Amino acid sequence: MTNKVNDIFDSFTSKTIFKDKQLLQSNYTPEVIPHREKEIEQIAGILAPSLRLERPSNLFIYGKTGTGKTLCVKYVENELIKRALKQNIELSILYVNCKLNKVADTEYRIVAELLRKLNEKVAATGLPTQDLYRRFTEIIDKKKQLVIIILDEIDQAVKKMGDDFLYHFTRIGSDLSKAQVSIIGISNDLLFLDNLDPRVKSSLSEEEISFHPYNAAQLQDILKERSKKAFKENIVQTGVIEKCAAYAARNHGDARKALELLRIAGELVERDSKKELDFEYIDKANNKIEKDKILDVISNAPKHFQLVLSSIISLTKKNKEAIFTTDVYDIYLNLCSKTRLEKLTQRRIGDIISEFDLQGIISFKVISRGRHGRTREIKLSLPTHLIGKVEGILFESLGI
Repeated sequence: MTNKVNDIFDSFTSKTIFKDKQLLQSNYTPEVIPHREKEIEQIAGILAPSLRLERPSNLFIYGKTGTGKTLCVKYVENELIKRALKQNIELSILYVNCKLNKVADTEYRIVAELLRKLNEKVAATGLPTQDLYRRFTEIIDKKKQLVIIILDEIDQAVKKMGDDFLYHFTRIGSDLSKAQVSIIGISNDLLFLDNLDPRVKSSLSEEEISFHPYNAAQLQDILKERSKKAFKENIVQTGVIEKCAAYAARNHGDARKALELLRIAGELVERDSKKELDFEYIDKANNKIEKDKILDVISNAPKHFQLVLSSIISLTKKNKEAIFTTDVYDIYLNLCSKTRLEKLTQRRIGDIISEFDLQGIISFKVISRGRHGRTREIKLSLPTHLIGKVEGILFESLGI
């Protein structure tokens, strides 16, 4: 057994088809960003007053996942920082990804993360959130400077908390005498702005930029540029890039997923000890991505997660126009009785729903019910052709 394992390791280290696999990773930042020149120029134009220590307009950027929003903002951010250092301008840019658990899932944690970016130590919990805001404003207002706050995937934070925290952010500037603050919000939800409180919307989105999905020709350019440097010569066969781009353009126009598809196809080629990446491996990679991510998560999920998902699927099949947390909880309680599992609180079920949202299994939006508070409207996001397989997994695991 040891010899076989060592043979596998040897084949991967001595016969790799990759020159630099990192170029196909989602966290790689290229020197050139194809087909986003216009958007980069727009962002640069809006943020340019920073170099005169003039507060730029708040900027809101929206578009589907993988359309280059964050990539373009970070590109301009890097260039802005270079110029600021060269010209000795007091400019700070603070970036927070609002999708990360334990970093941006509460208002407290978002402000705490901003303080950490300023090298301030903050307790994980325990202080009033208002005290953190006060501390933040005191620190940045010690000198004349400009602070740009980037809230990436801002729609995820609003789903968890509502939009009150955004109003607090847009009001930070009114408490400053020396420093100035500008906010950049980045959202994957194209309808995000429509659901915001009018006060927040008018303050946050002084300028807006929309990113459209890449088409097949644009995705081809991106994949060709990366594959030349990522793979050794004569590995990627004729037509493979075109097929990979066509898959991605037809399904989502997501450059990150297109690059992931190409990378996984290459990894499957290596596992089979082959030397060519052809059409067959693009199909294999596509099936693996689609199946593995969703079905493996559901297969290995705790029983209560599976019960919640089963409840959502049941409500979806009844063609309900809207599914709310309370609806899911009612079905869940019934399933707990059938499976003789001890029920969890409705708050814990809400947490599970949030985790499903992060995994892309469902999506939800926060809806105000006036004096009755807020609730979440839930929508199943599973591909239609996988629902039957998911139900099979749930039946086998739960026996219902």
